[in-house]
Amino acid sequence: MEQITVKNTVNAPVAKVWELWTKPEHITKWNFASDDWHCPKAENDLKVGGKLKSRMEAKDGSFGFDFEAVYDEVIDHKKIVYTMTDGRKAITDFEDVDGKTEVTTTFDAETTNSVEMQRGGWQAILDNFKAYTEKS
Repeated sequence: MEQITVKNTVNAPVAKVWELWTKPEHITKWNFASDDWHCPKAENDLKVGGKLKSRMEAKDGSFGFDFEAVYDEVIDHKKIVYTMTDGRKAITDFEDVDGKTEVTTTFDAETTNSVEMQRGGWQAILDNFKAYTEKS
């Protein structure tokens, strides 16, 4: 299975990045790939065996989907590993680089959409996260 990696350096300390990445009240503010989408709902039970659930929808109501995953590994302020409902895995690493945080996610590609489209979507969400965190 092909893997895709996206990354960004967020101008914020790891503790803040971790909190905004994992708390549902923040996830709903950044977890979408473009301005015509939103994430009206998120739940996060951040522990091994816990679930991450989010709802992503076009703002005009034309399309939406539920995202769900189960945590395989959680190392506070360092690493999150989960398995999505279709069996694909994603690993996100948080690394302190001189007071900034490098966030890197590597995930198994799915077979419906092109690798470029998947990379673009996940990168756009990560870029949204960076923008949200830096202005919070």
